[in-house]
Amino acid sequence: MAERGHAAADTISVGGYLAARLVQLGCRHLFGLPGDFNLNLLDEMLEDEDLAWMGSANELNAAYAADGYARVGRAVGALVTTYGVGELSAVNGVAGSYAEDVPVVHIAGLPSRAAMSTGARLHHTLLDGDFQHFVRMYREVTVAQAVLDGTDPAAEIDRALAAMLAASKPVYVGVPLDVARLPVSREPLRSPLVPPASDPIAVADFTDALRHRLARMDRLTVLAGPGVHRRGLEASVARLAGVPGVRIASQVGSKALLDETHPASLGTYLGVNTRDARSQAIVDDADMLVMVGTVYSDFSTGFFSHRYQPAHAIELALDRARIGPAVYPGVRLDEALAALGEVVAECRFSSPDDVPPPDVREEAADDDAPLDHVALWALLQDWIPSGTTLIAEAGTAFYGALDLTLPERSDLLGQPVWSSIGYTLPAALGAALARPDRRPVLVIGDGSAQLTVQELGRLLAQPNAPVVLLLDNDGYTVERKIQSPEAVYQDIQRWDWNALPAALGASGTQVHDAGTPGELRAALHAASDASRAHFVRVRLDRHDAPRLLLALAAGIAKANARA
Repeated sequence: MAERGHAAADTISVGGYLAARLVQLGCRHLFGLPGDFNLNLLDEMLEDEDLAWMGSANELNAAYAADGYARVGRAVGALVTTYGVGELSAVNGVAGSYAEDVPVVHIAGLPSRAAMSTGARLHHTLLDGDFQHFVRMYREVTVAQAVLDGTDPAAEIDRALAAMLAASKPVYVGVPLDVARLPVSREPLRSPLVPPASDPIAVADFTDALRHRLARMDRLTVLAGPGVHRRGLEASVARLAGVPGVRIASQVGSKALLDETHPASLGTYLGVNTRDARSQAIVDDADMLVMVGTVYSDFSTGFFSHRYQPAHAIELALDRARIGPAVYPGVRLDEALAALGEVVAECRFSSPDDVPPPDVREEAADDDAPLDHVALWALLQDWIPSGTTLIAEAGTAFYGALDLTLPERSDLLGQPVWSSIGYTLPAALGAALARPDRRPVLVIGDGSAQLTVQELGRLLAQPNAPVVLLLDNDGYTVERKIQSPEAVYQDIQRWDWNALPAALGASGTQVHDAGTPGELRAALHAASDASRAHFVRVRLDRHDAPRLLLALAAGIAKANARA
């Protein structure tokens, strides 16, 4: 169709088709920025009343917000950028989604087909006539790419989105300026896209082998990872936890996947840095360990201080299952977890010795003493309410939050693999939009916040009344603990943090300043009022750090020294 609104009843524009597919996949918000090459596309996509525009201050923030939206909302995230400059601004965020298996669609508005075919010397290009530079870059950080050339664009959109669902990784869709309004048939929209089904023969073989393997076991230990979140299988893990003789530990990227007060919960596993030594021993010394949706990395294993042998375990991955050396391709995580639940229900495990959850409560210092991390996390442990999405920035915030025992109906959102500082502030916005039933509580350091603070006003304006705790410790504490603590590059420019909420458009936010335990206690008490947003500047010594961060920094320093 040549103009908007002229489509026949049985057709829809390419932009409208893409919007409809996103809505079918649970996406209700579109992040990004307008640019001249994506305006046709945005006009078409936003004709869909079920898709709301959520403009971002920059494309990196849009990518982070879409990532947070997808992680917490169990849907897909989507962002729209313009060609070249917008794409490159977003690539770091998309790479993080790729590293951590988050389903995000990056939609780029491209120049017209005619301009690209003739090598026109346009703005936002490298003036060399090659319009494929940036899609080639995205091949490294997306599982599929589609540049719509007008030849069956609906099928190309579906191909890319199907790849995203299969791999739970981001995809790239490039839409030329003149393609956005082309008409396509609505007919394919009658068949919603779904993840691929498992191979039934492989599932049957895996189930039989699993039944044989577990028949000799008297108890079962499960290590659950972020893949469970990616497939929305938390309820299946909870049912597994209800079977006597089953214990479940979580990885750092899936903390509180199981209610941490549940009798079967072993808390968060971190190798030798696990808070409770008995929980670590149960995982490391398990006769049979089942790894469900896990990731294997330096941070998830306490810098490879784990003693369990992944090769000897039962592994349920996103797209395959394994029992020791025997691999079952085509057994997807949901089917594998269902098979595990079926087999475990038949077993007669003996009840394990009770392992009470570790007591992470610390006595806060005198109310008038300078605030430190011991007091900070003790006060947060006492205050944090149920039904919270706790978002913790890489570094002091994330590794302090891992030692908390989160209340029921709560999640921890972080980025432990990619660990890109600044991620969590825009991701908190995505989480607030994706889960309006939960209150977002963001804990972020001053150095990280300076990267992406442009979204602070929009975050604080959300109706679920976010709480932001800004850890003002005068620079990059993680790096200070790794090497050269007094180096000039560890310092940042000092900001008037308390003035920022109003300056960035959230004048209704209640601002607090806390440099002692008493002041923080008062601020948190005030923040219990969920009728408005709260911003708390938390003043800490530049050399103070939580327990796990000290262990993390020591591990990195040791690895760097070996290198």
